[in-house]
Amino acid sequence: MIVEFIKKIPDERKNQDLKIWFGFSVFYLLWCTMVVDGRIDHLFFYFLLTTFLFWHRKTRNFALGFAFFVAFWIIYDGLRIFPNYLLNDVHILDPYLIEKKLFGIYSDGQLLTPNEYFRTHSSAILDVITAMFYLTWVPIPLLLAAILFRKNTKALLEFTSCYLFTNLLGFVIYYSYPAAPPWYFNQYGNVFDLSVKANAAGLLSFDKLIGYPLFEGLYTKNSNVFAAIPSLHAAYPVVTWYYAKKYASKPLTWIVFIDIVGIWFSAVYSFHHYFIDVLLGGLVAFLSILSYEKLLLKTRFSEYIVKFAQFIDN
Repeated sequence: MIVEFIKKIPDERKNQDLKIWFGFSVFYLLWCTMVVDGRIDHLFFYFLLTTFLFWHRKTRNFALGFAFFVAFWIIYDGLRIFPNYLLNDVHILDPYLIEKKLFGIYSDGQLLTPNEYFRTHSSAILDVITAMFYLTWVPIPLLLAAILFRKNTKALLEFTSCYLFTNLLGFVIYYSYPAAPPWYFNQYGNVFDLSVKANAAGLLSFDKLIGYPLFEGLYTKNSNVFAAIPSLHAAYPVVTWYYAKKYASKPLTWIVFIDIVGIWFSAVYSFHHYFIDVLLGGLVAFLSILSYEKLLLKTRFSEYIVKFAQFIDN
């Protein structure tokens, strides 16, 4: 089927697609073998993209339309090369003290952070609800991207490139201000310990309820513990909401808005983020959208988006 599809591709487009595939192949395989430690998921990712590019016209368009998501994954995976704690000191106590001062809750005569308060006021129902919301940080953006892929390629590229832009701004802050999450301070105090591995924290309660290490397995793949500020989990649904409001239906816009509230609460409830992390994540999303829409799209970048959309639809 792949061979038959390739034969049907017009020569000009076939040459362009082959150039894209060859350029990406050289870059990605060199990246995986010489820069990052190659893993089996790298090979799976490469062969999946290759298959999509040449299997069918729709899968080819899908692979190209999600190019900015691919770029995000590669960049994020590459952060392990030079961890942020090698550039700046890690802040462990300061976020905790700021959180307690700004958002502290008195309970039984003690001033607690919201994380500490929810730890003593948790329930199985909240464990399930927050876990479900925390799992949506990937599916909800992908859902909107899939809808835009069918509806408007230019809108898809605007959304995914702004999503990438938001991550890049968040990564800059990661490196400028490395910060420990609340679960780290709760378990290890104000001690910098590189041997500590990523932890599913409060989400482990959900794992116990279902009898399967779902979140434990997900978080063991996290390479950097000290990247809590800003919370990009909080930023993603905000960016998704904006583009859902701009290009998608009103029901989807409301679904994403509910998702924002759910993820923000879940991040604090599960001991993964302070509320200040979440607010800063929302601020990063707002600044990214504002600068992207009002500045970046006023440059020649918007022309590239249009041309790329036309190339995908060709």
